[in-house]
Amino acid sequence: MSTVHETADLLPNPTELRSHLSALAILDATIGGDPQFCCYTFDTTWGPGEEAALVENGSGDDFSVLFTPAGVLIRGFDHESEMSPYATDGEQVWPGVIDEVPATLRQLLDEPAFHDEGIDAPRVTACLWRETGDTAWRAGSAIAFPPGSEDPDGSGFLFHLLTDRSPEAVQAHFEDYYERPIPLDAVRHVLSGRPLTPAITAALNPAALSDNALLRRIAAHPEAASYLACDGEFDLARTDPVEPISLPNGLPVEPIAGCNAGGTHYLCGPAALGGPRPVLYTDSEGRASLIAESLAEALTLVVVLPSWHDALAGFRPPALNSDHLDDHPDHPAVRDRLLAALGLPPATEREVLDRLLTTAARTVPDGFLPRCPDEEDSSFQPMLTQSPATTSTRR
Repeated sequence: MSTVHETADLLPNPTELRSHLSALAILDATIGGDPQFCCYTFDTTWGPGEEAALVENGSGDDFSVLFTPAGVLIRGFDHESEMSPYATDGEQVWPGVIDEVPATLRQLLDEPAFHDEGIDAPRVTACLWRETGDTAWRAGSAIAFPPGSEDPDGSGFLFHLLTDRSPEAVQAHFEDYYERPIPLDAVRHVLSGRPLTPAITAALNPAALSDNALLRRIAAHPEAASYLACDGEFDLARTDPVEPISLPNGLPVEPIAGCNAGGTHYLCGPAALGGPRPVLYTDSEGRASLIAESLAEALTLVVVLPSWHDALAGFRPPALNSDHLDDHPDHPAVRDRLLAALGLPPATEREVLDRLLTTAARTVPDGFLPRCPDEEDSSFQPMLTQSPATTSTRR
């Protein structure tokens, strides 16, 4: 028989468990590409000083792992279990399941997300906990499990990737769920805690960084959408350019976002081919520059280097981004959170700056400097300063 007692013996310490659940969320988001179909998610802002790993299988079963200063609480719900509140007299939690949860963690079960409408009891059939400073996982010691089931509380199948954390078990799970092969080396890479790279992302899901996948993630993540519309100056709701443009190289352009200053971001090239399309930016003063080789690169740019306009004018670190950091000292944390939410590989300021300058240098020679088709002498001017002053400051 598999119960919370066997699970407690197989769980890692809280630090390792957190890293593992975070990696599962990264894998799920990358492999699936569409947030609405992900089972594993990780919320670093669940509450003050609290984080939550949330898992739903889409069939009525779910579990949560809440990390708090007081400790960690694991709540699982198997909707077919005889121990479900829906299967008990009076719709109550099965005796012993949560009776011994310490007061420091007990209130976590009162979270509205863990209660269904019309029932007073939390949605739980299996519960484990570990207070800060404790050396072992705990579960109710007096639970009388119903006979006749090898997994009476659902803990065996709910927590199977927490008790068997091997890359092979994780690979098998995601291959079964998404019904396609998943490379084991890429799974190992993420489970080891190493950051995503474009190569690993492409191995897990060739379409993960496609335009449509990225736009879906933005729509599903309010913080990302809000950042892009404000600090990122990449507002997806602003798709009406001030005036039409055309490119010397003949590629079609599609407005994808705008900024508060009247500038417009365009995807260049036919969408039908499905490959990455370079991103061109035009401002309201008749200047333009190619800024990224794909939408994924453009989003990385505006998240990591919100002062990229100044980079094209010749500013370099440490002056570059200094004003933004003064106004937003939490930017590094916001940056890392947004890149993870959008499934974008981590990138340093230097890496993003180098990519921007290399791409911007292609604007004129590769025919990306636009003009207004119905006006004479209407070519835009390049934004990139040809001989950047590396000692420029903004003060």
